[in-house]
Amino acid sequence: MSELDPSHIMQVGMGFFASKTLLSAVELELFTKLAMQPMTGKEIAAALQLNPRAIPDFPDALVALKFLQRDGDGPDAHYSNTPESTFFLDRNSPGYIGGILEMANARLYRFWADLTAALKTGMPQNETKQSGEPMCAKLYADPARLEQFMNAMSGISAGNFKEFARKFDFSGFKTLCDVGGATGQLSCMVAAANPHMRCASLDLPKVVPIATRKIQQAGLTDRVTALGGDFLADPLPKAEIITMGMILHDWNLEKKKLLIRKAYDALPPGGAFVVIEALIDDERRENAFGLMMSLNMLIEFGDAFDYSGADFVGWCREVGFRDFQIIPLTGPSSAAVAYK
Repeated sequence: MSELDPSHIMQVGMGFFASKTLLSAVELELFTKLAMQPMTGKEIAAALQLNPRAIPDFPDALVALKFLQRDGDGPDAHYSNTPESTFFLDRNSPGYIGGILEMANARLYRFWADLTAALKTGMPQNETKQSGEPMCAKLYADPARLEQFMNAMSGISAGNFKEFARKFDFSGFKTLCDVGGATGQLSCMVAAANPHMRCASLDLPKVVPIATRKIQQAGLTDRVTALGGDFLADPLPKAEIITMGMILHDWNLEKKKLLIRKAYDALPPGGAFVVIEALIDDERRENAFGLMMSLNMLIEFGDAFDYSGADFVGWCREVGFRDFQIIPLTGPSSAAVAYK
């Protein structure tokens, strides 16, 4: 048995070491400060108000993890961002994806400590556990936390939405409604890449001011509109394309099927219903991120879950959708399309 190697077990089992090192660096805005100029360890400690004991272990760990570069050795060495850290982790970069990492640090990291309890009880392990209130009620009651959540979703979705706007054939369509559109990001990306498209971003009324501001910043108010409504309680706005980006996985099977039916009813013949998710592979063997995202839905909501492309096709066939397409996007994510 000497040829067996435990390194993969140890890497995953102790993976929270690396995770929290990165999350703390994002929380402390280390990458944003280093985007301005390289720093020595002592300068990093002063800029971030760190205890001297954190140096050099903290920045050197980030060097070893390939998030920082170091020029030289010893106390006079200078640390700087990698190209990826500059683009994705500097708050001032247009490619910033740190919002999802900020939320992971503030919320998910601690909730995942209770995964065992979730597996045993099937109950949420988030804010709901302490207050008894649904997660969304707590989230939407705090404007600052709501905007943090919206920015987090924008960070994790940006690459997928951009790829969808590029890969999907919009030539036969003119209107799109993004259900649960948050900041209006998907609508703005589709409109920017397809000048003939008019888009609406639908979310709860408290989200509309956030989306309106983002749409104005994008200079797309002539073709993108933020709408307030409850997509579970109300009929969906009519459009030729209905999209749901990381929405369907938030719900149990009954509500998933309700939303699919609502999308079908809102579409004309030939219309397209699109979900963008970390779709689990049909054999449930490969997409580890999609499977762990489904565990995250257990932690957040209890009965919510992620699903495969085959699951989506089966549910959509039940309500009358006739043709289907899976479009690979970035990393573990895909767009599943059902045509009416």
